[in-house]
Amino acid sequence: MTNNDIVQKLWNLCDVLRDDGINYSDYVTELVMLLFMKMVHENTESDLLKTHILPEGCRWTDLNSKSGLNLLDDYKRILLALSSGKDANNVQVHNDLLISAVYADAQTRLREPRHLEQLVKALDQIDWYSAQQDGLGDLYEGLLEKNASETKSGAGQYFTPRALINSMVRCIQPQAGEIVQDPAAGTAGFLIAADAYIKQHTDDLFNLPAKDQKFQRNKAFLGVELVPSTRRMALMNCLLHGMEGDDEGVVHLGNALGMVGANLAKADIILANPPFGTSKGGDASITRDDLTYKTSNKQLAFLQHIYRNLKPGGRAAVVLPDNVLFEAGVGNEVRRDLMNKCNLHTILRLPTGIFYAQGVKTNVLFFTKGHPKDKLQDENCTTNVWVYDLRTNMPSFGKRTPFTEEHLTPFENVFGKKADGTSKRSEGEWSFNAKEADTTEEAGSNDDLAKSRWRVFNRDWVRDTKGDSLDISWLKDKDSVDAANLPEPEVLAAEAMSELTESLREIDGLMRALGAGDEADVQKQLLQDVLGVGSESA
Repeated sequence: MTNNDIVQKLWNLCDVLRDDGINYSDYVTELVMLLFMKMVHENTESDLLKTHILPEGCRWTDLNSKSGLNLLDDYKRILLALSSGKDANNVQVHNDLLISAVYADAQTRLREPRHLEQLVKALDQIDWYSAQQDGLGDLYEGLLEKNASETKSGAGQYFTPRALINSMVRCIQPQAGEIVQDPAAGTAGFLIAADAYIKQHTDDLFNLPAKDQKFQRNKAFLGVELVPSTRRMALMNCLLHGMEGDDEGVVHLGNALGMVGANLAKADIILANPPFGTSKGGDASITRDDLTYKTSNKQLAFLQHIYRNLKPGGRAAVVLPDNVLFEAGVGNEVRRDLMNKCNLHTILRLPTGIFYAQGVKTNVLFFTKGHPKDKLQDENCTTNVWVYDLRTNMPSFGKRTPFTEEHLTPFENVFGKKADGTSKRSEGEWSFNAKEADTTEEAGSNDDLAKSRWRVFNRDWVRDTKGDSLDISWLKDKDSVDAANLPEPEVLAAEAMSELTESLREIDGLMRALGAGDEADVQKQLLQDVLGVGSESA
């Protein structure tokens, strides 16, 4: 049984939850509270889970031997004890702050004991040996991704595709000893991918001195998440991947645009996909008084936090919607400040359809704090901005055409081997049928460059020609209509009127065939009055 098979089995359990009146958005939250207990029971080889052991009376074996009302009552008792550390008689059962954080305010919405019994039995029947071969953490990740692909709102709305996360991490190349942060952590996908990259690329990671190993386990990774249920999933996810964090776990509960964000230590690396949209009710959720440019646009506020919170030489890769690239006013000021304090060396224009909020156009901004030749320099740090267009003339991605790491390989190749974006680069690389694209005025006269997905624009050009807008495109969409070859406006208007008139005649005929001749006459007269046309035209 593959991990995908197990994920599908787990997802099918959501039908049981739905029968108990639990809606889509609460499916995974309800399921993972049980799932984590089962995974702790199965994962006998994890030193971390042996350290953060569930207390007696609160383990999987305390559930799967019961049935009926006793099972449901015991489950409620266990959740209370795991959350507070005390039982119903106020007796201390554990003092593990991380377990308390994982189960903070946990309570079940299940009302039918038989439904809980179904879930427990189903989890016991899964081939956990197969699951452990691929890693229980990866199985958990698969369930979160399945949730995101199936749900149309909530946590799944802007789920970052795994292929994109991995590509961003490979470009940024986190190293052992560096502090990696995500101020909008979600379920901790970026932090877990960064940890996996370090473990994969550090041969002697487990032979590091005890002090360095403790740093990697407890201090190297830190995220902030605003939504308690999402943070719960993040903490479980991290624990199953062998990441402990401090007393509050790897992911802290709070608002990065409030005091929690203001108090974060400087980071070597920041990877993030901040939530899209504006702050509801003005700037109520943006309470930072240390951000220079006041705005209700959360992405602009997050962008300021990110480049301000990098150490000199620190690297960032951030997913941002198109409006951040071209918004005037404060948007212009933030972009200027970013390009002044950081080397904004690369922009990746992402295709539409890869996020579950359809139609959202996004980009990844890669930048390094300081000047390419002097990381301590904090002025005029951007000299050239390289742009890779992975949006124009790309397939329409979705369930039938998944966005994979293969689509990002050409970009990674031209990005280069240096994580700070200073690899030797050259324009003109091809990919994804870019040769078929036509030139545009902005592209210049060189046809080869005009058709390439990979081009460079110097800082003076961005300032003088684009007015500091970073919404830079040059490839022509092969499906777009060339405005220069359109008929005259009066011809277009006449064609539209002709098509409208013919449609109205067909509707009129249909109404009369259905015996609604009087109504057809009334509608016809109204149309003549509105359009000012004679009976022949109408």
